[in-house]
Amino acid sequence: MKDLKPDPAWMDPIETAPRPFIDEVQLDRLKWTLHHAYENVAHYRAAFDAAGVRPGDLTSLGDLAKFPFTTKDDLRANYPFGMFAVPRGEIRRVHASSGTTGKPTVVGYTQGDLDHWADLVARSLRAAGVRAGDVVHNAYGYGLFTGGLGAHAGIERLGATVIPMSGGQTARQVQLIEDFRPKAIMVTPSYMLNILEEYERQGLDPRASSLEVGIFGAEPWTPAMRAEIEVAFDMHAVDIYGLSEVMGPGVAQECVETKDGLHIWEDHFLPEIIDPQTGEVLPDGTEGELVFTTLTKAGMPVIRYRTRDLTRLMPGTARSMRRMAKVTGRSDDMIILRGVNVFPSQVEERVLAVPGLAPYFQIELTREGKMDVMRVHVEGGDGAAGAVLEREIKDLIGVSCAVVVGPPGSVERSQGKARRVVDRRGA
Repeated sequence: MKDLKPDPAWMDPIETAPRPFIDEVQLDRLKWTLHHAYENVAHYRAAFDAAGVRPGDLTSLGDLAKFPFTTKDDLRANYPFGMFAVPRGEIRRVHASSGTTGKPTVVGYTQGDLDHWADLVARSLRAAGVRAGDVVHNAYGYGLFTGGLGAHAGIERLGATVIPMSGGQTARQVQLIEDFRPKAIMVTPSYMLNILEEYERQGLDPRASSLEVGIFGAEPWTPAMRAEIEVAFDMHAVDIYGLSEVMGPGVAQECVETKDGLHIWEDHFLPEIIDPQTGEVLPDGTEGELVFTTLTKAGMPVIRYRTRDLTRLMPGTARSMRRMAKVTGRSDDMIILRGVNVFPSQVEERVLAVPGLAPYFQIELTREGKMDVMRVHVEGGDGAAGAVLEREIKDLIGVSCAVVVGPPGSVERSQGKARRVVDRRGA
C-alpha cells in the first residue's frame, strides 16, 4: 500500500488554525446564521418565538443549546421550498431525498453555497491524499441524490480529472478502472464490495489495479469492512461524511495519514452531540446523536438539525478541528428485538469475522404469533459457518436469530446504498 503523506502546502490555513481562532470564526458565523434564518424563514421565526428565544440571545457557542432542533419532519412539513431563506430565483440547484417514506426532503443551494460545497469536497479529497492532476473514478449516484454531483464538483475544483461513472453497470466499472487507471475511487462501501466481486468474477487481481485510495461514504461501515477492502485492493480506505439536509458529502473527512476519525470542517458546520431521548447536550467523548448547524449556507440554513447518526466528538489530531468517530448506526435504524437494541453494523462485524462467509448480508424481521423473529441472510459458507454466526450474534449482541446461508448471489446487491434491513413485521 503506497504511503500517501500529508502536505501542508495543500491545506487551507483554517485547517491548522489555533482552536480559539476557530471558535471565534464559528461564533461570528453562527450569529449571522441565526439572524438570517429568523428573518427569512417562517418556520424558524415561529420555532424561535415558540421557544422564547431570539437570535440576539446568543452571545457564546454554548447558548446554541437554547434554540430548538430541526428535524426531517420539519423539512417535510415545509415541502417543497418553505425552508429556503432567499428568493426562489436565487436558488441555482435543488436536491431531494428519495421520499420513499413520505414527502422527500428538499434542499436548495445558491451559487455561493455550491462554491463552498465544491471547496469543501476538494479539501476532503486533499485530506484523503488526492492531488491536482490525479484521476478520480466517481461511482456515487448522480441525480437528486447529493453524492454524485457533490463529489463531481469537488474533484473538478481540486483540479483532478473526474470519471463520472455513477452507480450500477458493475462490469463496466471494472473495465473503466482497468482502462483509465484512476488513483482514487469515490463510492459507497457496500458497492465497493460488488466491484471486488466483479474483479474476482473476471479473474482480475484487484491488488494490481491503479487504485491507491477509496473515499467511502453515504452509509455506515465497520473497521472490519475497511480492513477487507484495504487488503483486497492494496489501497487506503477512508471515510467521508455528509448528508443532503446539511450540504452533501464533504461535511467531514478522515485524513489518510491518521485514519482515526473524521475531521469536521468546523468553519462551515457546528456539531453537537445530544442524548437522543432527552435532547440534552452531551460532553465531547460521549456517544450520542449528532446534531449540525450550518454556518455559511445562505440558500437553506439549518439550525440544530438532528441527523439521527450515532457517534461522538473527539479533539483534532491531523487537523485542529474536532473529529467525529465513525458512525456506528442511526437512532432511527436501531432494531429493538425482544427488548434488545440491535444495529446492522453489529451484525456486519460478526459476518465479516466468520471464515467462509461472503461480505454480504441482509436482516429480515418477521413476526410469528406475538414474537418478533430475526433472520440473517448470508452466502458463501456452509451450515457450519451459519451455526457459528448464530452463536456469535447470540453471544456478542445478545439476541437469538436464524441464519440462512444461501448460494453465491442470493443476497440482494447494492447499486448504491445497501438495504440492510427488510422489516416484514407489519405485513
